[in-house]
Amino acid sequence: MQYPDIQKILVAVDNIIFGFDGFNIKLLLVERPLKPYNGKWSLMGGFINADESPEEAATRILEERTGLKDIYIEQFHVFGDPNRDPVKRTLSIAYFALIDIQQYEKQITDENNPEWFLLTELPEMVFDHAEMVKLALRQLRYKAALHPILFQLLPGKFTIPQLQALYEGVYQTRFDDRNFSRKLLSTGLLVKLNEKDKQSSKKGAFYYSLDQSNYEQKFGSFLNLVPNPDKFF
Repeated sequence: MQYPDIQKILVAVDNIIFGFDGFNIKLLLVERPLKPYNGKWSLMGGFINADESPEEAATRILEERTGLKDIYIEQFHVFGDPNRDPVKRTLSIAYFALIDIQQYEKQITDENNPEWFLLTELPEMVFDHAEMVKLALRQLRYKAALHPILFQLLPGKFTIPQLQALYEGVYQTRFDDRNFSRKLLSTGLLVKLNEKDKQSSKKGAFYYSLDQSNYEQKFGSFLNLVPNPDKFF
């Protein structure tokens, strides 16, 4: 049986991969291998095979384009402007992820010339990929304001300045040092260690670890960590 008078359209997936290198939030892009715009900067995208789910296609394409695998990716939007692809009407199901660059840098292959870009220095991208990145960053900020998901990017022990740099990178703004530190310590989720990081200053900064025993009960205390979160959405 066939559906009458229904135009066939293509369905693709695109992956928006944000990364933290210990100092800055960055975006992973590749050089597009297909015409049109081959060689231009692009997200990790491709078409869904007939026997794949969208998530299966997204993980396959991500590995094919960059070598990255076993990464949690989250679907967040469908892009369907009729003119978004000049070749043929194409829907794109978009996914995003946030990873520790240092943890995954050895997985990344040289194929398609993947490169990390600062969010403040993004190059021109193909199709509507710039819009995808904008909406993905908005979704990331929303989740980070509600849950301490950014802790997944930190090592087992970290300093408050490290965590502040991570939040400032995601929200592309500066937080007041004292207020951020006070709010962070008031969550009751940090354990102060008897060890300092003295690489950044002579005085040094104490290391902390996340109190896993109270994580689920107290993660709501992070709701006030980001000042005026509504202005970022």
